Amino acid sequence: MATPLVSIFTKTLVKAGRQGLPVGELQQHLAIPASTLSHHLSSLISVSLVRRERQGRTLFCHACYDNLAALIAFLTEECCADEYAPPGFYVTTGEKNDC
Repeated sequence: MATPLVSIFTKTLVKAGRQGLPVGELQQHLAIPASTLSHHLSSLISVSLVRRERQGRTLFCHACYDNLAALIAFLTEECCADEYAPPGFYVTTGEKNDC
């Protein structure tokens, strides 16, 4: 999630649920130009974090929940992997972790 906009973009789609959001509604919600939306959408689609689906004349964007969960799991596992932390430090999952 290289930019704050990409994080907001992804968060908006996650909050929308499995039905996703029409591209136009997503653009209005984020208040960004269509070209900016298209650029970020293409980036997220290329790494399989978002998918597009045409329903009639409307193009919907959906979060790819399984892939987002895998990314979060990877980041959680790697969190502070090379940094010393006090023994018994807990991450937000409640599982014991040394970072």
